[in-house]
Amino acid sequence: MLLCVAAALLYQNPFWIIDRSVQVYLRAHRVEDRYSSVDGFRLHYLEAEPATPGPERPIVLIHGLGARASDWAPLIPELTRNGYHVYALDLLGYGASPKPADGDFSLPGEEQLVIDFMGAMHLRQADVAGWSMGGWLGMLLALDHPDRVRRLLLFDSAGLYFDPDFDGSLFTPGDRAGLERLLARIEPDRPNIRIPGWAVHGMLRRMQGSRWVIERSFRSMISGRSVVDFRLPHLKQPVLLVWGTEDKLTPFAQAERLHTLLPQSVLYGFRGCGHLAAAECSAAIAPVVVRFLNAEPPEAPQAVVQDGRSKRH
Repeated sequence: MLLCVAAALLYQNPFWIIDRSVQVYLRAHRVEDRYSSVDGFRLHYLEAEPATPGPERPIVLIHGLGARASDWAPLIPELTRNGYHVYALDLLGYGASPKPADGDFSLPGEEQLVIDFMGAMHLRQADVAGWSMGGWLGMLLALDHPDRVRRLLLFDSAGLYFDPDFDGSLFTPGDRAGLERLLARIEPDRPNIRIPGWAVHGMLRRMQGSRWVIERSFRSMISGRSVVDFRLPHLKQPVLLVWGTEDKLTPFAQAERLHTLLPQSVLYGFRGCGHLAAAECSAAIAPVVVRFLNAEPPEAPQAVVQDGRSKRH
């Protein structure tokens, strides 16, 4: 009977095993689940203090569309080992943060939330890393609040104008075919993710649960009001661009364009990695991230393409 119940629960929520595994991993690396009152909401975030004492070196990690703070799990231990105090928040509507019916899930709304979160954490200035939509938010923060961002790290970032050949439904599939379309976008040419048939129903159900939030965020993204193309000459912080060369959602060509628009930037492309490069290829990416953060003076501008899979865990 217990096996039948367990099988039924797993069928309904196949993410349970993944979530539990990530929680165990994070706890093993001294990453704490925390909540803070921000703009009247009980915002969830992950916090990891540096492994050794030293000067305070905060870094704020911002996830992407349809994602959550724990997606940064593969990189957090390397940051703490190198003396960084990590804050990874669940944006409003995402992860374990609330999903208010009248919430502002637009880019400007989430940007303000991140600034107010930094205030709640008493962070006068921090390094800021953003992944996909989170990178877009990072660029807006660096432009609108330049004194709050020491260095900016962009991982397969959105934010430049482009004409997408997909709509918001890509991120909230309703059937197996839709799920496969999403995976084809975020996976590299040689896929890493294999989803067994029994898990599809539960995965679709979970994705549909956040559909209305993602649709509101996506509408803000494609409105064109927050694109940063013409503002980037005003962004003066050192910038690291980390990209999977096989990214089909925010293609590597966008990284090359950002590198042109940000002449102070350092670009690393990782072969064999897609839109999820920061997780899938974290073993190769982590040393690049730490070197960029630690460099004094900041690293000189350069563009490097290297293998991302040979060093994967």
